[in-house]
Amino acid sequence: MTNTCSPPEDNLSPLNIILIFTVLGTECIIGIVANGFIVAINAAEWIQNKAVSTSGKILCFLSISRIALQSLMILEITFHSTSPQFYYKDGVYDTLKVSFVFLHYCSLWFSAWLSFFYFVKIADFSYRLFLKLKWRITVLMPWLLWLSVFFALGYSMFFSYGIYTVYCNNSFPILSSNSTKKIYITETNVVNLVLLYNLGIFIPLVMFILAATLLIISLKRHTLHMRSNATGSRDPSMEAHLGAIRAISYFLILYIFNAIALLLYMSNTFNANSSWDILCKVIMAAYPAGHSILLIQDNSGLKRAWKRLQSQVHLYLKK
Repeated sequence: MTNTCSPPEDNLSPLNIILIFTVLGTECIIGIVANGFIVAINAAEWIQNKAVSTSGKILCFLSISRIALQSLMILEITFHSTSPQFYYKDGVYDTLKVSFVFLHYCSLWFSAWLSFFYFVKIADFSYRLFLKLKWRITVLMPWLLWLSVFFALGYSMFFSYGIYTVYCNNSFPILSSNSTKKIYITETNVVNLVLLYNLGIFIPLVMFILAATLLIISLKRHTLHMRSNATGSRDPSMEAHLGAIRAISYFLILYIFNAIALLLYMSNTFNANSSWDILCKVIMAAYPAGHSILLIQDNSGLKRAWKRLQSQVHLYLKK
């Protein structure tokens, strides 16, 4: 089964093009700023303390991958809109798609490891294997992050074979004149794409679901323990459980929309520059930005640093 991407819609007015670039550009810039802030705070911590916490390392990997992902989105949209001859050139189209998949999988794996780390550090289980993992997670995590990078790189290479075929039609008529122009048509092997895509996201999503489920079980056990000790108020452990479950839930909700939009976009289901195609791009750009903002809000250290930055900017603008 293949999808054929029809020629781009050429009835977009300059105002609509500017509006599309403004919306997508704003989303990407917000995401780049938010993720750049996370990287900067952790870099400052490393300079000051000569070390970065394990969660800080994961956040750095995640933020760098998202900065690269949203920068690539801006680059791809620019090439597609302004230079289709270069965008559909042999090797360029596949390279952009493979790079997009690679960065997407990196972001997904790093988010999964962040949730897994929260689970290991917060959950309260007495199993020997779990306690051993709790003790060694700080040492193992850098290796797991780099392993994820190499896995995502190797797996994304499969998307460069047997998925996309680009044709060039040199005789597409222009209705307003008697001339013709060069049009690029893309055929997508949807079966191969869906199979590879779903296999790539399966393990990280299972990690998310398991982490959330086990955290809920741990929270329930902790709540029962508190009741048996006649403790009615929330304690730090309960707050940590609720915060981690909330963070994982935020990600899963946002990622479901992003995963559907990305799959539709990658499969060329809609004509280029159609309303649905633009909507997919808007959702794909909003997901990294929105989740990064939520990460800042849910992290006490990042939240305090953001408030300090806001106050400094406010004082600077007053001068």
